[in-house]
Amino acid sequence: MSESGPSLQRPATRAARLSAIEQALLRHVITSQSQLSQILLDEGFDVTQATLSRDLDEVNAVKTRLKDGTVAYAIADSPSGSTVESASSGRIEQQMARVLSGLVTSVAAARNLVVVHTPSGAAQYVASVIDKQSLDDVLGTIAGDDTVMMICSDDEPAKRRARWLLDIVSKTQQ
Repeated sequence: MSESGPSLQRPATRAARLSAIEQALLRHVITSQSQLSQILLDEGFDVTQATLSRDLDEVNAVKTRLKDGTVAYAIADSPSGSTVESASSGRIEQQMARVLSGLVTSVAAARNLVVVHTPSGAAQYVASVIDKQSLDDVLGTIAGDDTVMMICSDDEPAKRRARWLLDIVSKTQQ
């Protein structure tokens, strides 16, 4: 676990293990199941190779060739490590803009929080879209019926994320 930010603790559940696999694939260049198994073990998940294979299939992980020629696991249609992140970020933001178009009615930063208002019933969907982005400075989201609270690591990241989200949802409405 990272020494620089808040310590993320996970329960020993299948859902938590799948989430840990997704996070590992998004944050590291994983070239083998044994490498991923070691990362999971460091996070408290002791998994067999058979379980890991099933889990990789469930999270839609595929082997892909990176720009430098390395073959590594990636979640289908998402970035895998920093070498391809910048090339994919524009496409991901376009997809988010299409998905979130009309669902975000206002955004405000308050200290380390970003408050996002949505039409009634849309907040959990908006929070899910944000959560899937694996943003280093976003600790998580909480959603009610028409409000999402995005919890950021500090005040400045909250201001940046509020602007970022407004920019994304404004793309398709111009």
